[in-house]
Amino acid sequence: MRSLLKTTLLLIGMIAVSALSGNTGGERTLSFYHTHTEKSLQVVYFRQGEYDPRALADLRVFMADWRDGKQHDIDPQLMDILWQLQQITGSNNTWEVISAYRSPETNEMLRSKSSAVAKKSQHLLGNAIDVRLRGTGLEVLRDTAKTLKLGGVGYYSKSNFVHVDTGRVRYW
Repeated sequence: MRSLLKTTLLLIGMIAVSALSGNTGGERTLSFYHTHTEKSLQVVYFRQGEYDPRALADLRVFMADWRDGKQHDIDPQLMDILWQLQQITGSNNTWEVISAYRSPETNEMLRSKSSAVAKKSQHLLGNAIDVRLRGTGLEVLRDTAKTLKLGGVGYYSKSNFVHVDTGRVRYW
């Protein structure tokens, strides 16, 4: 049964990637809630075949390091991964953001407390996000992200989030 689910997710993922590459005129909207700042953002980040610069600026502010307020551009392809995950899971629910951009100072502080924090974390580049999708199980989110093969996928069941990034394909 589990193998059938993985095969189904892989097929759906391939269809979503195909649809995304052919989707040059549609809008892509995402809704976020930041668990640390308690702020919300709904953003149409892609419209008429292009990424919206104002939306990307809003994402830069919203995804800032919540500990020190430092900002960094967020990779729009990271938003595409989240959008595809929603298309595949059939969810229009809100993304709960635990962490997005992480400043070098924050990353070093976290590394001093945990061996699970990478020295060259994708968070430092604005290429990673730790999230939950309301109404979608973490295992489903993890497995679906893995089928996309668009970057790294980390599963943190005890902390209740999934990490996705636009770096090389890898899983943990």
